[in-house]
Amino acid sequence: MIRKHNGFTLMELMITVAVIGILAAVAYPSYTSYVLRSNRSEAKVGLVQAAQTLERCYTRSNAYNDASCDIYTNSLAAGKSIITPNQRYKITGVVTAAAYVLTATALGPQLKDTKCGNFTLDELNARNVSGSASAAECWR
Repeated sequence: MIRKHNGFTLMELMITVAVIGILAAVAYPSYTSYVLRSNRSEAKVGLVQAAQTLERCYTRSNAYNDASCDIYTNSLAAGKSIITPNQRYKITGVVTAAAYVLTATALGPQLKDTKCGNFTLDELNARNVSGSASAAECWR
């Protein structure tokens, strides 16, 4: 009696490993690019929130750096920084009575995002980036 053995040959296993390796080599860079792109929203949200706070201050006191404004505004006006909730960006600002420029600087793993780099926003709602991509592409 000849017994038939069911199983995989070494060649079949090697082909499977090679296919999985090729799929991983293609998928991983795409995944990391997607993660960096999705983390950019943290910079945009942080900048817009800071700008809204500054605009509310300006509406109340006719100055972006008025001492009666909340701590969020005063910390930016004093040259301090605000770290976004997931600690991927640090928001700093140059705030005067009539103008401001806010900058979101990448931190940690987000430093690998050279496409957009740092985000800036001013009182005229001018949006810029320091990376190689256009501001419109990064801010969308």
